Parts: sequence; C-alpha cells; structure tokens
Amino acid sequence: MFATEFLDLPPLAGAQGRVVLPGSKSISNRVLLLAALCRGRTTLHDLLDSDDTRVMLAALRQLGCGVQQDGTTVTIDGLDAKLPATALKFFMGNAGTAMRPLTAALAVLGGDFELSGIPRMHERPIGDLVDALRQLGCQIDYLGNDGYPPLRIGRPTLKLDAPIQVRGDVSSQFLTALLMALPLVATRDVHIEVVGELISKPYIEITLNLLARFGIAVRREGWQRFTIPGGSRYQTPGVLHVEADASSASYFIALGAVAANQTAPVRIEGVGESSIQGDIKFVDAARLMGAHVTSGPNWLEISKGRWPLKAIDLDCNHIPDAAMTLAVMALYADGPTTLRNIASWRVKETDRIAAMATELRKLGATVEEGPDFIRIQPLPQATGWKAASIHTYDDHRVAMCFSLAAFNPAQLPVRILDPKCVGKTFPDYFEALFSVTAPVPGTVPVLCVDGPTASGKGTLAARLAQALGYHYLDSGALYRVTALAALRAGLTLEPANEAAIAALAEHLPVRFVGEQVLLAGEDVSDAIRSEQGGMNASKVSTLPAVRTALVALQHSFRQMPGLVADGRDMGTVIFPEAPLKVFLTASAEKRAERRYKQLISKGISAILLDLRADLEARDARDTSRAVAPLKPAPDARLLDNSDLSIEKSLDLVLDWWQSKQPFSKV
Repeated sequence: MFATEFLDLPPLAGAQGRVVLPGSKSISNRVLLLAALCRGRTTLHDLLDSDDTRVMLAALRQLGCGVQQDGTTVTIDGLDAKLPATALKFFMGNAGTAMRPLTAALAVLGGDFELSGIPRMHERPIGDLVDALRQLGCQIDYLGNDGYPPLRIGRPTLKLDAPIQVRGDVSSQFLTALLMALPLVATRDVHIEVVGELISKPYIEITLNLLARFGIAVRREGWQRFTIPGGSRYQTPGVLHVEADASSASYFIALGAVAANQTAPVRIEGVGESSIQGDIKFVDAARLMGAHVTSGPNWLEISKGRWPLKAIDLDCNHIPDAAMTLAVMALYADGPTTLRNIASWRVKETDRIAAMATELRKLGATVEEGPDFIRIQPLPQATGWKAASIHTYDDHRVAMCFSLAAFNPAQLPVRILDPKCVGKTFPDYFEALFSVTAPVPGTVPVLCVDGPTASGKGTLAARLAQALGYHYLDSGALYRVTALAALRAGLTLEPANEAAIAALAEHLPVRFVGEQVLLAGEDVSDAIRSEQGGMNASKVSTLPAVRTALVALQHSFRQMPGLVADGRDMGTVIFPEAPLKVFLTASAEKRAERRYKQLISKGISAILLDLRADLEARDARDTSRAVAPLKPAPDARLLDNSDLSIEKSLDLVLDWWQSKQPFSKV
C-alpha cells in the first residue's frame, strides 16, 4: 500500500492481465459478527484484510471472542450471545459496516458500552437505527449530537410484541443491523416494518443470504415487512468462503471497457455474475455503456467494445457504491451521463455527490448535481482535459475510481492525494492497477541524483523514493552485486569471464528497499559495502560487456509510478531525458568526515586524513575516466549539501520536483 502524501499516476495507454480481488467488505464484516454471535467455531476463508475488517476484529477481541488469524483465513470462537459484564469502549474508525450492526447487537443483548469513531463517523446518521432499537426497549444515549455517534448503550427492557419500524430511505445498513441483531432475542416472532422506499436492496439480499447460512430463515413480504421466526438461534456453518468484492471489481471492469483489447482482456478472478453481491450488477451498466464482458462461475473478462462509450441515464439505487465508477467512465462517453437515485451517496464516507462533482470539474468536466443525482458531460477532446490533483476526502472509492482518469486522451498525469485511504477495502489497489496497465511510452518519470563518492546521494535518493512512492535504483550497488553474484557463481573477475559475467548481470535478481540491497531476496547490503566489495566492483566495471548489460538492467527499473536513480552517470548516460537531474556534492573535507563517522560506527578503524586523500584521488579518477566521466548533466540542478541536513536537502529537491509537475503544490 502506498502511504505517501500523494501518488502521481503517469498517463496510461492500455490494460490487460489478471487481477485477483480481495474479499468483499460487506460480506467480511457481516460474517465476522455472525460468527462471533454463534456458539462454536467458524473458519472464514478469503476474508478481506482492510481497515474496516481490522476495526471489527478489534471489537470482537474486546468482547472476548477467540480470534486466530492466518493471512486471509480467520477462525472465530463464538460468544453464544453472551457479552462480558465489564464496561467497554469501542473505537469504530469510519467503518459503517462494523458500527451499525455492532450497535444493534450490543443494544439488544445489553451491557455498559460506548461506541465512537473518527470525526466523519460522528457526522454519519444513525438516528433511524437508534429510534428503531428504542422502540424495542433498548437503552441508547447520544454522547454528542442527537442522531449521530458517539453512543452509550445500557441494558434493555425488551418488548417484542409490536412490529419495529425503521426507515429504509437513508441507509440499508439500519435494516441489516436489525436483521442481524434480532435473532439473538427472538423468543417469539419479531416483525420489522420498513417505512418509505428501501434503498440498496441488493445489500439486504446479501444479509438475508448470510443469515440463512447461519441458520436464520427470515421471512419477508416484498421489501416492506420482515419476520424473524420465534426460537431462532445462530448456528455456525463451520466453514465459509468469502466472495471477492464486487464493488472493487467495478474499477477493473471499467478499466477493461476503457483500455483492453478483446484479444487481451482484463481478467478478474474471485467473483462472477452469479455473485450474491448487488454491485455485480455493475456489469450490466458497463455493458450498457459498451463494454464487452464474458463471465464464468468465479471470473470475469472485460474488454473494449463500443468506443467512445455510450452515454447512459441510469437509476443506480441497486449499485450505490459501484455507481461512482460510472461517473468517471462518463468522461469517455459520447454524450451526457446521468446517474439517478443516489441520495445515499450524501451520507457515506463523505458527501460523495459533492465530492465527485468537485473532482470531476478539476479534470475539466461540466457537472450538474442535485439532491439525488449527478450529470456528467464527457471530455472527448484532449484539449478539454486538465491535469488534476484529486482530493480523496479519506474515501477509498474516490481514490480508486479517479485512477481511471489517467487514460485521458491529453496524456496528462493524475495526482491522487492520500492514496493510503484505499486501505479501507483494497490496500493493494494501486499495485494491482499497475500490474495490468501500461503507461504511455516515455511518460514514467525519472528523478536522477548523481554525485561523487560519499556525497550522500544514496541516502537522499532513497528518501526521495520513499516520499514519492517511486522505485529506487542504486546504480553503484549494481556493480558490487554483480561482482558478488559472479564470485558466488564461481567466476573470477577477469576479462576471460566477461561474457559470462555480462550474461549474469543482464538478469540480475536485485531489488532495492530503502537503503537495503536484496539479491534473490537475500539482504546483501553489508556484504557489498565492504572495502573488498568496492574493489570487486571496480574490476567488473572495467568490462565493457558488463557495463552494456547493466545499462539495460538499469532501464528496466523504470516502472510505474516512477523511479529515483542515483549514481555517477544517471543523468548523463542512463536517463538523459529525465525531467529532473540533481548533482549532489560536498567538500572533500565534509565527505571524509561523514565516511569517518560511518566507519567508526561500524567498528572499523580509519584515519580522517587518509579518507580525505582517498576521496580526492577517487574524484580525480572519476572525473577524468574515458567512459562516463563523473560530471553534472548540462541541465542538472547543483546541490552542495556540505552544510545541509538530509531533511533540508530532501525538502529542497522535492520542491524542485514539484515545480516540474503540472499540479499545484500540495
């Protein structure tokens, strides 16, 4: 997951490949709570690992559930509807799928509980659920504003004889919460009556389907009256597999519709059209817009059909979350697209109608919004698009759907602010996106940091890569790693073995993680940074075929979303077209002092004057060598960090980088 302040997506040109989706959030949090309310043990496979499920798991542990977790498999030892007598406070973050059902279950069973969340959770309405629970005899008090969390829950005096009325036109989660809680106390038939039109009916179908898996056969009369049979009791299904998230599938369905050829589609694994999730109906909407979709029992394949996409006017009440993706697809349509019956967007993680309208306008679109609709004019011409910095409102779906704007015909990058917000449902979303997309050739940005030995270029470059979420290349380490790999392969570092060493270097399995150097997954940082490692690197660097092989290898590090490369010839030889080249230096005196402190900290004896003399001699050799001499690129920014901290140098280079971008400064 990218935890950077922002993530810049380069312009994207095409898509193909396979994506395995994470588990459904809606199903995951429902089955976690249902398993906790059962008697006995339930093993859940393919559970979503995200912010929201971690919130629910933390709450279940507080309640005394036995929880064993092994990757995406979680085993729950249920409470058999018995809650602890001690007072408990639950922090629910911004997880509505955890907050609402847990509130109802705790309220009907009773105890001394408080539930709170982040500030946005305290703006999300819960009054209709509280009103319904109070009809039942539950004791619930507001600790802040009436109608909103935080809440205090006490012990109920239950009255089951009259139907419980709940509004259905704000959030289906209120009805879901009641349906999941009432089997705990159904000593007789308990009736729920929905007041007004029930929105998001497919989410209620998920709830009913899962209740049946746990032994609760709810009877319903249309969508207005639901009956929990008297004597209902939760029974563990033993083992349950969680479907992949159909809402998350929408981004890759849209991806295929916008950018994949039918001969090389985007394949989504983990969910098919037979899914119990309502958002799988997004497939129908995508087909209406022209997508070509085929499906199997647990997979979908999507490619571009009609182009431009066909504008639609659609009631999206049945796909409220996935419909957000249609709003970005609308930018590629042949006319205005209208999404209707989406009032629930206003009370989600943010006011999604307002958020989508605001961010679509940043891209250049003309947008009309109303209480329960949004209308988007397309941007068919490249001249209409703008480079936009997308504010995500701590809303995972805003971040994910706007990534699709990177396919704009103007070939402009798109900046996603706070990309880690996708952790709510799909922590590895951007990694998955990059795995099945191709950038417009030449648009993956490179930032070069060159300089003499001991200038601090490696530390600065690694910090820049971390701040930008970019890949990192320590080119100097490549020669050291090549020498190490060659010696391990039994090759002496002599001209006679030049061809064999070059062949090995061409496919060197090396990665850089911060300042760590990994060879085939093994940390070889210390091994290559010894004095002997340096001498070995000098030997292989004189072999022309090895240098040629390593040039190709260095180019391969240029991957999305970008690259920070450090060395001595990154800006002059390897990436001369890089938009920002920094030549970092410091006086020989300062560099010698830094090297001296570094060696002493490792218990290696050193003489300061000798280190300085060695650096000056090495500078002279590097600047006068015939092949790729050490020198700044003509357009490099010079940075003397003799008297600068790493933080000051980092801030300065980031400012230079921002000045090169089409976005306003973050």
